[in-house]
Amino acid sequence: MNDGGERGTASTGSRDGEESSGGSPLAVEAAGVLSEAFETTERARGHLYSFHQLTGHADLRLDDVVDLLHRCGHPDLAEEIGRELLGRNVLPGRWTFQLVEEYDDDYYATFRRLEEKVRARLTGGRRHVLEARMKEDRRTRGHSAHTSTPSGDADA
Repeated sequence: MNDGGERGTASTGSRDGEESSGGSPLAVEAAGVLSEAFETTERARGHLYSFHQLTGHADLRLDDVVDLLHRCGHPDLAEEIGRELLGRNVLPGRWTFQLVEEYDDDYYATFRRLEEKVRARLTGGRRHVLEARMKEDRRTRGHSAHTSTPSGDADA
């Protein structure tokens, strides 16, 4: 094994101007950047679901607040919280589950559909082609911690 081995190079066998690992460099970059943007959208979606769950949990805790305020002699505050805050819409006419559903059905679904379409056209549907090329460029051939695949040999 050569721990100080040479850095690899991405497959450059060409066929009609395309690399054998899935698309021209610019097409792969375009698909890769779009996939990265979609991954960021996935993270944003996760935060939206966190917002939904945290807001719902806070609303449920207001039941305890109303009960405690009644029990400690502050029915006016209990009634105001019960009337003004408990079960309140977060936006006009909407609870958080409605925001999540609208986001999923419109923006997220459109983004996902277009990301899949671009990948299908530019990389044959393969995911992370840009990263796979980067891995091949950056790994040290012959190093056991730099194999091409989980079961691959270090020299491949």
